[in-house]
Amino acid sequence: MLSLKLSRALAQGRAVRPEPPSRAALLAMLLRKRAAAHNVGAEELEALLRDQIRWSLPIERNPASAE
Repeated sequence: MLSLKLSRALAQGRAVRPEPPSRAALLAMLLRKRAAAHNVGAEELEALLRDQIRWSLPIERNPASAE
């Protein structure tokens, strides 16, 4: 019961993180986090962030380049 009260208190005290204003801002945030993970040697976290970065990259289909 005490752990439930503690978790509720923590949840109420956490600040709500605002959503990134754009896809570019999200990508910049992920790149900064990946660089920080690289600097501390967190290889698994860095690999996870690389996957997220790849996913967040914009994909533009240009029919002229297919020719």
